[in-house]
Amino acid sequence: MPVTAIVGAQWGDEGKGRIIDYLAQQADVVIRFQGGDNAGHTVINEFGKHALHLVPSGIFNPNTRNIIGTGCVVNPASLLQEMASLEAAGVSLDNLWISSRAQMVMPYHRILDELEEKARGKDTIGTTKRGIGPAYADKAARSGLRMGDLLQPDWLEARLDNALRTINQKLQLLGGHPIDGQELYAQLMAYRSKLGHRIIDTVPMLRRALADNDAILLEGQLGVMRDLDWGIYPYVTSSNPTAAFAPSGAGLPACAIDRVIGVVKAYSTAVGDGPFPTELHDEIGEKLREHGHEYGATTGRPRRCGWFDGVAIRYAAWLNGMTGLAITKLDVLDHFETLKICIGYQLPSGEIITDSMPDTPLLYHVKPIYETWPGWLTDTSKIHHWNDLPSAAKAYLQRISELAGVKIDYVSVGPERDQMFVVA
Repeated sequence: MPVTAIVGAQWGDEGKGRIIDYLAQQADVVIRFQGGDNAGHTVINEFGKHALHLVPSGIFNPNTRNIIGTGCVVNPASLLQEMASLEAAGVSLDNLWISSRAQMVMPYHRILDELEEKARGKDTIGTTKRGIGPAYADKAARSGLRMGDLLQPDWLEARLDNALRTINQKLQLLGGHPIDGQELYAQLMAYRSKLGHRIIDTVPMLRRALADNDAILLEGQLGVMRDLDWGIYPYVTSSNPTAAFAPSGAGLPACAIDRVIGVVKAYSTAVGDGPFPTELHDEIGEKLREHGHEYGATTGRPRRCGWFDGVAIRYAAWLNGMTGLAITKLDVLDHFETLKICIGYQLPSGEIITDSMPDTPLLYHVKPIYETWPGWLTDTSKIHHWNDLPSAAKAYLQRISELAGVKIDYVSVGPERDQMFVVA
């Protein structure tokens, strides 16, 4: 697996962290290529249970180089807190690096995020209020500060003064208080003292890794339905978690990717606002939530739960150019006598859509078309081979593969590292 991209094939929270943790045992480099601390990857292994927000999920392998890539937005305070938690658990951080070109999430970004969401009234986006949107907005406006700026104090001070001229006007307009530039600069210098030795130009490291044919994993955050361009806009994140962006966010040429693994739950979940066609507002949805422990790794918010969406997976497979699927949380479905899979959407006009995703205004009004499948009512959590799965479980998974048009590479039947197996 010279270069493998691991991407979310649904609305996020698909279990990408546990897939990365599994594959990182043979990886030389793991790169987080986009996003910030607004979503987490939950990993359970010999070090315990960890919700990783910024640190790549390969950190548990001491031989793996871990890079927070240029496509990310980094809150230094959150990163330091996460690093302290990992160190307390006995995890080595010797191989953790940060791209000098990654943007910083500043304290004022979080304040702006909260004030802007409040100003939207009932038309909220469902932001986590972590400052991600404002940080990416400043990046696009060319007024953002980058991690590498911490290494150039004079440059940083001038950039900060320039940014605060506009930021303080925005804050006052939204009812907030202006930021003291001297205090913030001192805080940034404190971050420099703790993180400066990890901030590097990552391109030389990656050029060597490619030349040496090292195994490289590209780790995305969230999923295709939260992609800034192709997701349920405006209820999306502020970056692109699709495979097409992965090499750019990581610092690799576009032709470098050899393999794209789409991570997908055996059912559907979502956190945040926006249309979610297969959502269940009944006891079945609650049962999925409780058996699946469906609460956000970052926010703790209850996840919206529903049946598997075959239209979404077909859309995700096409956009990402998936070469394989990793299906997680199959064991959660052990408790259901019957299951449903959405195979199409019916539009208000009566038209049936199966191979494209309606834009957000239409998606609110689609009617899911379901197939009913028998459950297996058997504990799958101790199964380690495809042939040992109940026949009903294999048939269900094969239908997902058929709808995606992509083969299944991995199946997960629990949160532990050894509760996942390769499909030959």
